[in-house]
Amino acid sequence: MTTTDQSHEAPRTKSGWFVLLGVVLLAFGIIAAGNLFVATAISVFFVGVMMIAAGFVEIIHAFGVKSWGSFIWWLLAGVLYVVAGYFAFANPLLAVGVMTLFLAFSLIASGIVRIVIGFTAKELEGWGWVVAGGVVTVIAGLIILSGWPINSLWILGLFLSIDLMVQGISYIAFGMGLKRA
Repeated sequence: MTTTDQSHEAPRTKSGWFVLLGVVLLAFGIIAAGNLFVATAISVFFVGVMMIAAGFVEIIHAFGVKSWGSFIWWLLAGVLYVVAGYFAFANPLLAVGVMTLFLAFSLIASGIVRIVIGFTAKELEGWGWVVAGGVVTVIAGLIILSGWPINSLWILGLFLSIDLMVQGISYIAFGMGLKRA
């Protein structure tokens, strides 16, 4: 067996694990879709925990770079992260609203960038798909923005559940493909 054959053989032996991971992610996605409010709350609390953890790491880091003269800036960045993470727990409705608004604006901006990229690549085959994808992304952002702040209670949970289900299906398909290869 050549080195290339060996490098492709290792993933094949793990195909069952990819399928299992896919099934678990698909199940979590279905559960999240069953209660979008809970999935949204979990998303906000997860972000809050990550911000608090990152803030403490930055605070510790500030003491490690004390001699650089930028101690106060690193410390401030860490404290602000901890405070922002705390607010995700103290006022989850506000956090959900802000995160949903940020998501809408991010989708709109990302979609516009994709449209511009697509039109600047008109000489390449398939440029229209990039533009179409950008248009869909802008529309998704505008739909979220038009329903804000009411849709904030469920939109993050919807995105989480869709992402989990798509990832689950893709891992199942990948694992099955590995098994057949």
